[in-house]
Amino acid sequence: MSQASLSPTNDSKMNTATATGTRLDDPANGVSRRTGGEDPGLMKNGQLNGNSATSTTEITTTATPEKSKRSYRSKKYRHVEAIHSESQPSCLSHDTTETPSFLGFRNLMVIVLVVGNLRLVIENIQKYGVLICLNCHDFRKSDLQIGLFLYFLIPCHLLLAYLIELVAAHSARSSLFPPTKKSPSGTSSPTEAQLSKFQSTWTLVWIAHALNITTCLALTTYIVYYHVHHPLIGTLSEIHAIIVWLKTASYAFTNRDLRHAYLHPVSGELDALPSLYAQCPYPNNITFSNLVYFWWAPTLIYQPIYPRTTHIRWVFVFKRLGEVICLSVFIWFCSAQYATPVLINSLDKIASLDYFSIIERLLKLSTISLVIWLAGFFALFQSFLNALAEVTRFGDRSFYEAWWNSEGLGMYWRTWNKPVYQFFRRHVYSPMRSRGYTHRVASLAVFFLSAVLHELLVGVPTHNLIGVAFLGMFLQLPLIQITQPLEKRKSSSGKLLGNTIFWVSFTIFGQPFAALMYFYAWQAKYGSVSRQQQRQSVQAVCPAPY
Repeated sequence: MSQASLSPTNDSKMNTATATGTRLDDPANGVSRRTGGEDPGLMKNGQLNGNSATSTTEITTTATPEKSKRSYRSKKYRHVEAIHSESQPSCLSHDTTETPSFLGFRNLMVIVLVVGNLRLVIENIQKYGVLICLNCHDFRKSDLQIGLFLYFLIPCHLLLAYLIELVAAHSARSSLFPPTKKSPSGTSSPTEAQLSKFQSTWTLVWIAHALNITTCLALTTYIVYYHVHHPLIGTLSEIHAIIVWLKTASYAFTNRDLRHAYLHPVSGELDALPSLYAQCPYPNNITFSNLVYFWWAPTLIYQPIYPRTTHIRWVFVFKRLGEVICLSVFIWFCSAQYATPVLINSLDKIASLDYFSIIERLLKLSTISLVIWLAGFFALFQSFLNALAEVTRFGDRSFYEAWWNSEGLGMYWRTWNKPVYQFFRRHVYSPMRSRGYTHRVASLAVFFLSAVLHELLVGVPTHNLIGVAFLGMFLQLPLIQITQPLEKRKSSSGKLLGNTIFWVSFTIFGQPFAALMYFYAWQAKYGSVSRQQQRQSVQAVCPAPY
């Protein structure tokens, strides 16, 4: 194509640019007009170097950043720009159209929190020195022996529950009546005699299970309260007994309903059974291997079969166990270095009923207790339970939900510890509701039973059944009633207020106060407060001579 053939195309483009008000030779538009012939680099033997006229135009009209900067500087500026051209509210006003992001403030709060706690760390080291001592724990030989004995004794009650259900399953097989009245679907309805026999059998099974689990919990509680001195060993033994107690209750209740559906296959009973249970129908689930899996599975709810994963990821297991070990060391370090001095310095304030100093100690203790609790939560629910679920190939690992965003106390108790919540809902709340009890009465029963278990878990290992854990749990009901309307509000302010009430009650008036009370009760019974009271009583009986 010759150079003359380029003229119409370039002239048409120049005319178009002129018609739209754009000058091709204006540097402000990043366009330059070529004069005096084509670039020699683009011509070869009278032809363009493999490009059409369009390519030449694109090359000559492409603006570089340097040209844009020079053209902006060369452009004449006039002081008539309309800065205020429309009405608009301030960024933080309520009538703003777009909610601003507070990511920067969140980062600031994190920095303030880290810096503030770093100052407390430095102050603690300067004031008390290093308080970590590996040989300062009073792990008595008898405590270790009793704790090991209880570790092997407590699961025996779960084995007794298996034997009870094995006898009940054998009785169900032998007493399976032939259907006397069939429906079109092939199911049969039980007669009054059959229902009476089933009820009498269930009564005997229920009594046997009740004696078994009550003996388990009562015996462990007695041994821990009177014969185990160290609170850590006592707490581990007591929580083990409570877990077996809950698992045994679920094992008994679930098999009771499965046995009823097996003996009396009414359509309503069969429809109530999940389709998952068809893979292991009753009484095929009453086996020792099935019980052992339920014993180790990270759940309190018994099912004949669970969703399972295909294989075990051992790298995942070791990572989670590493997290458990590191967080356990971190909790021990924080407890010994930071929590213990605050608790010890609070003893004289509590003894003298200095309320302002007690509140100051509560606020000071709230930070370290929250850090310890969060570390313990992550170590148990995220690390340990996931490692246990991976080893047992347990598929459902929804052990908690986003409880930190709770808009009220009710949502918190439903989301932070789902295994316990699911147990009480399945075996306490829902059965009571189906029998005609109101929501208030069923909730009262759930929190009363939970409060009793909390008092056993905290009061028995510390040898002080003072009722603080019981009241702290039972008094959650009025707080739930207060924050329940806030959960239903759609406005963000209501949800923010509910979440604030939750965190205040959780971090200040909840765990720090309970820890302070039980530590004081422990010291009053075994520690410095007890020795101080003994010295005062001796001085009162035998005054010093003048």
